[in-house]
Amino acid sequence: MKKTFFFLMVLSLAFSAAAQNKMISSKQLMSRELRPSYPMRGFTFVTGTNQIAYVQDTILYAASFAKGNLGKAKAVVTLSQLNKALIAAEGTKLTYIPKVDFLNAKEFTFTSYNDIWIYNTAKKTVTRKGTAMAGSDLNVASMRYAYSKDGSTLVINDHGKEYTYGDGGMDVVYGQSVHRNEFGINGGTFWSPKGNKLAFYRMDQSMVADYPMVKTSNKGIAVTQPFKYPMAGEKSHHVTVGIWDAATGKELYLQTRKDNSVAECENYLTNLTWSPDEKYLYIAKINRQQNHMWLERYNVETGKLDKVLFEEQNSRYVEPCEGLYFVPGNDNQFLWFSMRDGYKHLYLYNTDGEMIRQITHGEYEVEQFLGFDAKSENFFVGANKENLIGCAVYKVNLASGEMKRVTSKEGTHMVVINKEGTQLIDYYSSVDVPARAVAIDIASGKEVELYNVANPLADYAMPEIKMGSIKADDGKTDLYYRMILPPNMEPGKKYPTLVYVYGGPHSQLVTDSWLGGGNPYFLFLAQQGYVVFTLDNRGTDNRGFEFESCTHRQLGTLEMADQMAGVRFLQQQPFVDKDRMGVEGWSFGGFMTISLKLAHPEVFKVACAGGPVIDWKWYEIMYGERYMDMPEENPEGYKNNSLLRKAKDLEGRLLVIHGAEDNTVVWQHSIEFIEACIKAGKQVDYFFYPHHEHNVLGYDRVHLYEKMFDYYETHLK
Repeated sequence: MKKTFFFLMVLSLAFSAAAQNKMISSKQLMSRELRPSYPMRGFTFVTGTNQIAYVQDTILYAASFAKGNLGKAKAVVTLSQLNKALIAAEGTKLTYIPKVDFLNAKEFTFTSYNDIWIYNTAKKTVTRKGTAMAGSDLNVASMRYAYSKDGSTLVINDHGKEYTYGDGGMDVVYGQSVHRNEFGINGGTFWSPKGNKLAFYRMDQSMVADYPMVKTSNKGIAVTQPFKYPMAGEKSHHVTVGIWDAATGKELYLQTRKDNSVAECENYLTNLTWSPDEKYLYIAKINRQQNHMWLERYNVETGKLDKVLFEEQNSRYVEPCEGLYFVPGNDNQFLWFSMRDGYKHLYLYNTDGEMIRQITHGEYEVEQFLGFDAKSENFFVGANKENLIGCAVYKVNLASGEMKRVTSKEGTHMVVINKEGTQLIDYYSSVDVPARAVAIDIASGKEVELYNVANPLADYAMPEIKMGSIKADDGKTDLYYRMILPPNMEPGKKYPTLVYVYGGPHSQLVTDSWLGGGNPYFLFLAQQGYVVFTLDNRGTDNRGFEFESCTHRQLGTLEMADQMAGVRFLQQQPFVDKDRMGVEGWSFGGFMTISLKLAHPEVFKVACAGGPVIDWKWYEIMYGERYMDMPEENPEGYKNNSLLRKAKDLEGRLLVIHGAEDNTVVWQHSIEFIEACIKAGKQVDYFFYPHHEHNVLGYDRVHLYEKMFDYYETHLK
């Protein structure tokens, strides 16, 4: 196999051996001491000024930033001052300064203990604007807000007057995320720009079967708490979009269906976007097969379909995850994300549905849209244009498409941009930078450092982290990897090796970020004498549509082939013990772990699989049918990639772990796999976490790490 390498980092050279002798304990794995600590947080810009605001310790500061020069920071408010004002207004004391949004130079808003407040920096007083539940959706322009009550009831608060939809039942849900949070959906309410109208989801899931869940943590007899879980090939929920009008206090529902057929009712309504004039709502409607999308515009006064702007189709799937980005000052033009040319790029359209031009081009992904400048001549994006495992920020000219890089350093960048598009706060990490933040003047390119976090692992015996790429079996596709080596390796010694895998859609584990995208658990294993290897196979994110979608209808097949290419690369390394290789993963990675273990028992001596998908027919409709189609449309794909029929091939040690209250990969998956192992006469180790969902969170995660480590020490090392 031809191999190409680019080594981005070799740690443990900058410190003396005497200083680097500490070992990571399992008890530390969830502690903050092993992770970068951020001296500043909550960066924002003060509206109407050239000031940057941020929180440091218990003080909210602001500092002028003009022409690349940062002024002296001055305190806006201290925690004690804020609490004094809250107590005077009969509010509840805070233990930290919350996230703030500046309305102007003298006022900012924040939410605390379900109350929405405005703080006046001149008067040093707070005014309660309303009471809302956690996660309330506040429109700053109108100071109206909406929130979910009892998990399914929508409450709209119009300056004290409340409008309620829903009764708290689970059959019909209002104002909540729908479609299992796919298609970029992360909420159920959408305010118009000025806050005069609210769009909200109404989801009828009465036709979806109740999935049983038993809660044993109650005092006394265990109780059942069923939830709605639409499985592949089964009935899906029906979603509509309501429009609430503040002027009338009434609602109407958009006529998103041509008829009441099942096909129309099961369409996905995604990427809701208001027109700047609040007259229309744009919806990306997708059929259940997910191979056809219509961008539609609805009149919010009548509820009627006004226009179908354009359609997108693909024989595999279409997956819009972002709404429209209107060009400020030009309500008739917007930017639209599409992968129609093979990569995620931005296209300029007018509101008649005519494509004016494709703005960005090339074999890279535009990962984020970040905003326009003051004149709407340029906009800003995050993209992996020059580093496929990183993300830099670029300024893009709307007319020419010319891209100019704004962030100067390699790594993975996240930014906050002011409304004028003249300044930004860039906080980033890379394989050799734990965390750094700079303020950037975009016109001049001048940077001012805000903080540069010291290596939190400087005193530890630091493993060596290598980043590189190998070729897939097609001989042309680069697959990026991260390899973590034990510190102070002995020449000629062979080490047990663990392959950590995820490998599913919308994932990228190998990144140009701190520890290469890894975590202290991998460092802990390396310190204990293990080589830890991770590879992003085909089917993962940010590499173009063909790279991502080539696994369609056969999840697990190409992914395994790529992982085995990584294994062959490992087996060529002189320090890898080919007879002591293990594999570990969770969720899709649990599916991959068991798949690899069953298909290659001669390679993997030990495997640990958490929350594994066992048979795709038991997974949710939205995700499962996108990548596998319906079971009746792809019976061979479902059959070939079901792990139930392969349980007979189990050899060696396999530990399966599951959360007993998992509502993502339901417990049925691993239970039926254990049953298949029993019927096949195969021994398998099994452990469950009684009160955890899909992930083992909190301090119990230390128990999980110790459980898996003990398994490797006993059966692999």
